Amino acid sequence: TTATIIIVLLMTSAFMLIIPTYAQIYQGSVELPSGITPEVTVQPIAHLSFRPNPVGVNQPILVNIWTTPATYGSRYHQDYTVTITKPDGSTDVIIQDSNRADATSWFEYTPNQVGNYQLKFDFSTGYFSAANVSGAFRDPPIVELDEVYYLPDSTEEQLLVVQEDMVYSWPPSDIPTDYWTRPVHPNNREWWPILGNYPWTHNNPDYDYAGPYVIAPESAHVLWKRQGDVVGLVGGYLGINTKFESGIGTNSAGYPPVIFEGRCYQTVDKPGIGNVAQCYDLRTGEIYYEIPTSEGGVTPSAVAHTTDTPTLKTTLELLKIGSTLLKIDPFTGAITRNLTGMSGTFHNGAYVLSVQNLGGGNYRLINWTTAGNTDTFENRIVSNITWPLRNLGTTQDYDAGVAVSVSTISQASAYLGQTVTAYNLKTGAEMWTKTINEGPFSSSCNVADNGKVAILTNRGHYYCYNLQSGALEWISATMDYPWDDPGFGAYDVGSAYGLFYHNGYSGVYAFDWNDGSIAWKYESPNNPYETPYTNAEGEPTNSWNGGMLIADGKIYNYNTEHSPVNPLPRGWKLHCIDAVTGQGIWNISGFAGSRNFRGSVADGYLVFDNFYDAHMYVIGKGQSAITVTAPDVAVPKGTALTIKGTVLDLSPAQPGTPCVSKESMAIQMEYLHMQQPIDGMWHDETITGVPVTLTAIDQDGNYVDIGTTTTSGYYGSFGLSWTPTEEGTYEIIASFVGDESYGSSGASTYVTVGPAPSPAIPIQTVEPVEPVEPVEPVESVEPEEATEAPFITTEIAILAVVAIASIIGAVSFWALKKRK
Repeated sequence: TTATIIIVLLMTSAFMLIIPTYAQIYQGSVELPSGITPEVTVQPIAHLSFRPNPVGVNQPILVNIWTTPATYGSRYHQDYTVTITKPDGSTDVIIQDSNRADATSWFEYTPNQVGNYQLKFDFSTGYFSAANVSGAFRDPPIVELDEVYYLPDSTEEQLLVVQEDMVYSWPPSDIPTDYWTRPVHPNNREWWPILGNYPWTHNNPDYDYAGPYVIAPESAHVLWKRQGDVVGLVGGYLGINTKFESGIGTNSAGYPPVIFEGRCYQTVDKPGIGNVAQCYDLRTGEIYYEIPTSEGGVTPSAVAHTTDTPTLKTTLELLKIGSTLLKIDPFTGAITRNLTGMSGTFHNGAYVLSVQNLGGGNYRLINWTTAGNTDTFENRIVSNITWPLRNLGTTQDYDAGVAVSVSTISQASAYLGQTVTAYNLKTGAEMWTKTINEGPFSSSCNVADNGKVAILTNRGHYYCYNLQSGALEWISATMDYPWDDPGFGAYDVGSAYGLFYHNGYSGVYAFDWNDGSIAWKYESPNNPYETPYTNAEGEPTNSWNGGMLIADGKIYNYNTEHSPVNPLPRGWKLHCIDAVTGQGIWNISGFAGSRNFRGSVADGYLVFDNFYDAHMYVIGKGQSAITVTAPDVAVPKGTALTIKGTVLDLSPAQPGTPCVSKESMAIQMEYLHMQQPIDGMWHDETITGVPVTLTAIDQDGNYVDIGTTTTSGYYGSFGLSWTPTEEGTYEIIASFVGDESYGSSGASTYVTVGPAPSPAIPIQTVEPVEPVEPVEPVESVEPEEATEAPFITTEIAILAVVAIASIIGAVSFWALKKRK
């Protein structure tokens, strides 16, 4: 319930310019007017339900009340009354109106006493006069409603038991830190903070802010990639990049402008076919469908959502808006609705602001909705006011309902100043005008947020004004000399987390919205022969002239130049920066020659269009696989054995390669995909692996901690020695808990430990015997008749063996000598 309430508050508070209202809502009256005889009289039945029952003290209950039959259309009842009698006899009385049409209502109540409560619902009466109801989305557009009078009704008192013991709710699901996939099961309701799509509702043209409803990668790990063009160095005497030209918009592989429920939607050039509207899996690249644009294929440009406040029912739709409004089936790509529309800017869920040019310098600001099924554009209009500008101005703050327009004061082609004017987006009225005596740098660097607007000048200052009053809040200090202090940098800006961000040529700056102070600066050092740009200390730095993407407390930004030369500068990178502290999190070789960020983010993955090699890279967490082996034969107790295995990356970009640490990830990815040295650019880096924990479980279920080791960063292998102290069969479990780059994995094997070997029997040594002199032969003597069995002593037996061995040795010696 708490999560649901938070969602409602977020959806109803964020980006609210004009809260849409139903065309006509009839509340009627509680009492029957004097002298009126109603055409229709209805006897309703009152209903009361609450749960849980019993409930623990200080735990909330949900109370539902309604009457039947329901009202019609936009009618609703007033003064539904619930009387709650506590165990001590005191009462709480809750009075509220019903929802429109269905005559229902609900609220939460928290009992604070142990004992028996009584709840009763009373409906007094309700009267509605005859009426014609008209408004958007009605078919037919006008409905005639009869005069009707509802008689009173009440429920019986119903018992609620409040106890000391808590009543437990559904166990919450932890937000995942491991690898996960779509679709997300509804039981995992607590996952909602990370399940945003791209782009989310904050489609502000001033900056790319994916919003707080997504997670984004904290490692440079490449999940998969695909090539979009033929580029690279040309051999021979040319020695330059093929295809790359000075300017913007070359070497592109593209990226999806929409990511919805783990599916990417993008227009792709297919050889032999032409452009196709393609839908593919964010995590694997598997293509779900592709429809040639020549055959009606359309790539959506926005994800719109509408939420019905009474029911909390939310509808999400894929759209493309322009002179027509197209609704696209996310599963098949089919166009489900094609009707008249207007180009405009989303400002709140499914609500769009469009400026209509009436000619003669006259304009209208139209607030309309993409929601609903009506085919008549007029029925989609929420408001239509006179507007003083031909567009929405330089920048807007939809929370504040203010648009700001900046015009240049010039003389003899010199920019001398700026005029800043604010307009009310609800009425079109001019609110205030201010003059800045410094010329503009670029209107695309101005930003409005937090009820303020910041204007960049060509002297490098940001002037900040209060959007409601026009009061000057602060003037920032200039950025670093020599390159940034005149405002030089990217034509882009971002705002989030109480800061706003601007790319100077020598670094990325964060300004504090409270006082305009520079909160931090992030730089990207390079070799002095690769860049002409320096920081305030004269140190060589890469330039910044592209867009940025902000998500999940991080800024994704890349080095580039206004007009890159050929051959391209070396050392440009895609950077992930902590948006609050300005600390670098990771970087990898890459750039995009565009003023807008060439990428999108959702579900923990960044899709980036890399102009260096014309590949689209999907960066984020992949799956891992672990193996483990142990000796196949029994090992004697007390004998050391080696447990071995591997931890390998299963990602489609590099399956079967070693998993490496986050600190080594950029080197590993650049080595595998960009032909860079495995030991780093300066040959001074060592790739490190990932930790593996080994555990043994004996036959009785007892755990033995074998230890933790680290895999080889170059081969993914590991080995650890273990000396078991008890006999039996053990299950050996190897586990990798995962990290920012990989999901977890585990594997097991078995080893048998037998009895220790028996002690060895000592062997007696025999003293060498002196050679025996030859004995002269003697005459034979007749033996006497023996009376006892002959007895041979050990000494005599040894002498005999030695003598025989001596004879055999002598014979062998002479035989070998004759062979020579």
